[in-house]
Amino acid sequence: MDWSQAMFTAMGVGFSSSLPSAAALNWVLKDGIGRLSRCIYTASLASAFDTNLKRVRFTTSVLFVASIGLELLTPTFPQCFLLLATIANISKQISLACYLATRSAVHQSFAIGDNLGEISAKAQIQTVCFDILGLMLAAIVNMCIESHRRQQAGLHYLIYPFFAAMDLFGIYQGLKHVHLQTLTKDRLEIILSTWIECGYVPSPAEVSDKEGVNLLGVKGECSWPIRIGCLNPKDQIPKWSMKTIQCITNEDYYFVCVEFFKGLKRTRKQSILVSVREGAEAVHIIMGLLQACYIRRAVLMNSTRWEIIIEESNASDSTMEDWSVIVENAKRSAERDVSNLIDQMVEMGWMVKNILLSTQEQIRYSFVCD
Repeated sequence: MDWSQAMFTAMGVGFSSSLPSAAALNWVLKDGIGRLSRCIYTASLASAFDTNLKRVRFTTSVLFVASIGLELLTPTFPQCFLLLATIANISKQISLACYLATRSAVHQSFAIGDNLGEISAKAQIQTVCFDILGLMLAAIVNMCIESHRRQQAGLHYLIYPFFAAMDLFGIYQGLKHVHLQTLTKDRLEIILSTWIECGYVPSPAEVSDKEGVNLLGVKGECSWPIRIGCLNPKDQIPKWSMKTIQCITNEDYYFVCVEFFKGLKRTRKQSILVSVREGAEAVHIIMGLLQACYIRRAVLMNSTRWEIIIEESNASDSTMEDWSVIVENAKRSAERDVSNLIDQMVEMGWMVKNILLSTQEQIRYSFVCD
């Protein structure tokens, strides 16, 4: 009631000088901006719905909870109704877009027996049941405080944060139990690292536990992170790694090299780049990332020496020769293991026909003659 009263007051309804057309214009403007923001959001984050599903889903859930909080503030600030309602509507539209875009993937992760329709129906039943439960709880609370109108003022500001926190906690715990079988760069790297270190392919549940929800999008600290993409003009490629690029042939569908980049504290850091050629298939991406993981393990086994080489920018013949040996050994190991690896991944339920990559990771290189 308070929210509706604030809405009509802000639009001018109830005053003799108010114009119905002005009220309608304000209402259309609020909804129109919300829908436009929804279109912009879905267009700009299209690939993130697959590569960062859990993080995007939880982040937009926080936005949805915040939007309801803004709506609760409109009775307190009726003169700012249009502004608050517009911001709240934008947040709701973004959250709705994310929910619709990720719903099928979440349901598919539970459809072990290909019973997607049944899972979707049960999810709707759960939603309706909890909506009814929420309405019943709200009615009970309202009946309990009906005789204390003075104490009721402002009570929703104290109650709402508690229930909002419960809602977000439930969503977070639910996302932790979503075990996606699709492959992204991060999931594939977890699988390959486990394969190299332990000799087996982890299940989607194990990878989900290691992957987490990753709320802030900040990955764990790694001295030799692996990146899929193209060469960055701002980054530096050491001379001893440049030879890898110079030896690319028409038969290669990827290459692996080292690049230096500036960290958060403006310190120079190194990473391993896997650059994929136009026309490469999923098996080539798996092999390239597997080779990069083997290279990282070989470098970390002799990390002290390579740290000195990086700090001193040592490009001696021995360094180039050692790097060439590491790359060739890693390539042979990747070619030897990739068939057995893929077979075991299929047995564990992983979808290996396609690798879901972000917009930057999808950038490929090509030869002039291609």
